[in-house]
Formats: sequence, structure tokens, C-alpha cells
Amino acid sequence: MLSSHLLTRSQEARKVLFGGAEFVPDIASLQRWLEIAWERGFDKIGSADFDKKIYGSTKWIGTTECATLFRSFGIKARIMDFGFKEIDSVLPSTSNRGKGVIINDKGKKKSVKLYGPMDKFVFRRDHHDLGTCSTICSSDDGIVDKDNSNKFYRSKSKGQQVLIDWVWNYFSDSRFTKSGNHSVIVSEKVPLYFQHDGHSRTIIGIQVKHQRSGMQQYNLLILDPAQKTAALERSLKEKVGWQKLIKRGMHTLKNPQYQLCYIDPGIAQVEELEQLKILDSVFHEF
Repeated sequence: MLSSHLLTRSQEARKVLFGGAEFVPDIASLQRWLEIAWERGFDKIGSADFDKKIYGSTKWIGTTECATLFRSFGIKARIMDFGFKEIDSVLPSTSNRGKGVIINDKGKKKSVKLYGPMDKFVFRRDHHDLGTCSTICSSDDGIVDKDNSNKFYRSKSKGQQVLIDWVWNYFSDSRFTKSGNHSVIVSEKVPLYFQHDGHSRTIIGIQVKHQRSGMQQYNLLILDPAQKTAALERSLKEKVGWQKLIKRGMHTLKNPQYQLCYIDPGIAQVEELEQLKILDSVFHEF
């Protein structure tokens, strides 16, 4: 989805992405573009985990590969890490290259039913429904508005709030506000690639409900490749039931670590492009 947004919203990105093709390639082609990025020296450490080969395979990729692909075109993809300081990384990250996602070429895994074009590259997690408000969303989206538990889950509000605050500040940046009113703000910011152990989704916005008690309740607006596309499309057209498919409350953030990939404006040239070959990230402690 990040590619789709850039191709439709950024003329400068459209000129450089995928050789100026002006469309998002299929999975096999994206794999080949990633191999080309590795061959050009982007993320040498990470590419070694794949022996610089991924074309035609079902190897699972994550945030670093997403950033590597974009950076190879001069797109300024940045990585943010969120988690507990004392916990070793369970995600593919710049500080720990032991992949939290599984390379699934020949290993035996339980078959999981998935939907959409990314079916065999993600695995399904069950989500629970969430049940007004201020909403900030990416301008790609015609809308304005429980995962899995972990033994490391603690501090039911403090740790989660670090991630929530960052996402809120990202989308509410007034320099990129396209339009809005007292309850809905539409942002030009690129959606966020959102990774946790074994799965990746796309954050397209964030909502806050102001409770009578004075407390604020946040919901991330998330597109999940494991959702049925037809069901989501129908619910958006009919304006019924889309909330349970998209809204995810702060209490669902139960993993010990998350990664985000976001895009800074502009296209890197020459010297800056060379610097982008080395991946790094900024860590925010829960």
C-alpha cells in the first residue's frame, strides 16, 4: 500500500519507483527488485540472511526489506523500533538480524487460509471486534475511521502509549494536513508499514475518542492483508461494519516489540543515496 500511495500522490516518487513503471509490480517482480537492491549494496547485512536470493521463493520478509526496496529507488524510508529494552528483538531489525519471521521454503507449517494477493506471504491472526471522536487518516482512504497475547505484555497503558503517541504525532503533523474539520483531519502523510512477530499490516490513520471521564481512547486504523478484500470493500461502500475490520484499540498491542517503516519526503541523490545503503533505526522504549 505504501507503493500505491507514493505512485498516486507523489510525482517525484512516481518517476523513480520501479523504473518509472507507474504501477505496483506483482510479487515475483518485487522480489527481483529487492534482489537488485541487494546487488547494488543496500542492506548488506540483511541480504546475507537470504544469500541475496529471494526471487521465486516463499521466504518471509519484514520491515528492513521494505525499507531496503524503497531506499534503492532513492525513497527515504526510515525504521522505528518500539519495545522493552531488556527483550531481545523478535523482529527482523537492524540491531538483530535473527529473523523473527520464519523462512518457510521447506519447513512444515500448518496450512492457513488467507485472502488477497499476499496470501502465501503472510499468516492469519484472529482479530476481535472493537466497537465520537477525532480521526486522522491518510488521504488515500475514503474512510475516516485482539490480537495475540504475550508473556512479556505488561504496563497496559504506558508502553502502548509510546507507540500510539508516535503514530498520532506522525499523522497530525500540520505541515502535511490536506483538509479537515473539528472531528476529521485528512493527512498527506504516507501510510505506515506496521510489523510485529510473524505479521505485517498497514496503519492508515488513528482515532481518539474523548470519554466523559476525561480519558482518551485511541484506535489505530489498520488495513490487514489477511482480511477478505471483498468484505472490506462492501462494508466501505455500504458504510456498515467497516469499523470492526479496520479499528484496533490500544489494548490489542500485546506484542513485546513492533517496527514501523515510514517515508520522509524527497528523493535522495548521489551522496545521500549512498548513505541510505546502511540501514539503521530509532528505538523507543516501552
